Amino acid sequence: MFLDEQEPKAREKIIYNIRKAQVTADGELFKKTTPEIWEFRTLYNRTHYRLFAFWDKRNGEKVMVVVSHGIIKKTNKTPNDAI
Repeated sequence: MFLDEQEPKAREKIIYNIRKAQVTADGELFKKTTPEIWEFRTLYNRTHYRLFAFWDKRNGEKVMVVVSHGIIKKTNKTPNDAI
């Protein structure tokens, strides 16, 4: 799993940002990348971490976010194959 492969401090920061995104509407932490795909964004120690996610919908309502995978971003633009 992506988080298990990261150093402990980076993993802690990523989890902290996910929890923060649960209670705040911060577009820098949780951002829409395509009409259906969102990303959790974390910058730690000059490294950009991205966790890609989508909304699970029940009866047309958004009920939870499901994270599918993560990458360490190495360029200014997120690669299409990562999405």
